[in-house]
Amino acid sequence: MGLRHLRPMTNGQRDMSVLDGAELTAKKPSVKSMLKSGKKVTGRSNGTISIRHRGGGTRGRYRPVDFRRTDKLGISGKVSAIEYDPNRNVYIALINYVDGEKRYVLMWKGCAVGNEVICDLKAKIQDGNRVQLQTIPLGFEIYNVEVQENAGGKFVRSAGQSARLISLDEEMAQVELPSGEIRLIRKTCFATLGALGNEERSLMRIGKAGRVRNSGRRPQVRGKVMNPCDHPHGGGEAASPIGMAYPKTPWGAHALGVKTRTNKDTEKYILKSRHRAKKK
Repeated sequence: MGLRHLRPMTNGQRDMSVLDGAELTAKKPSVKSMLKSGKKVTGRSNGTISIRHRGGGTRGRYRPVDFRRTDKLGISGKVSAIEYDPNRNVYIALINYVDGEKRYVLMWKGCAVGNEVICDLKAKIQDGNRVQLQTIPLGFEIYNVEVQENAGGKFVRSAGQSARLISLDEEMAQVELPSGEIRLIRKTCFATLGALGNEERSLMRIGKAGRVRNSGRRPQVRGKVMNPCDHPHGGGEAASPIGMAYPKTPWGAHALGVKTRTNKDTEKYILKSRHRAKKK
């Protein structure tokens, strides 16, 4: 996979780049019966804006991705196609199982048509296989990591990302996440071996505002250029500062750098915070 830089035939194409899609084997969905009509997030509730800067965009059809795979325990499958998914930044692979069922999974780095994969309690250590954390050798890269047993993968699902198994102690495993956070996860939780593909997705240059609008995002405006009735930072003459001790949200709460984590029940599972990791 790589980036394709467009010739600057227009101002919008200057410095614009797109993914070349070299891994894709199908330009259209291979199994149309698996597509679902996705609900667009317009950011409105009964016509009232509840989420700002949302709306418009191209309506994409939803591809159901199997983040769990445990109901196919011990059943092998083969990659039949690699397709584009408008709902995520990583490509998806279509798996044909030996029992005749077809499912989508996240594409891993090095995935190719014909690769055989399996989800089992113990399986061969190769990219794409899904096994329990207690059977994975230390230091291996993993993705789509479960946090609760049989709940499906919740962590590490973005393009180019991977976590690392660093320790196995008693009932818990220590997993280093891409952010630098080290978290305790039960050894019986499942994870997929390898790293996710589309690693160059973060290097893509948008180039023009129209591509952002097509994704369903509307323009954002700084609070300091608004009127005082619209934002606490508003008002003043010309490019004046916000004029207060700390930045605020449009509703008066603290903003920029304020901790937003409120789930205290899972604090005990965090051995090393991602914030402390960044300071070092």
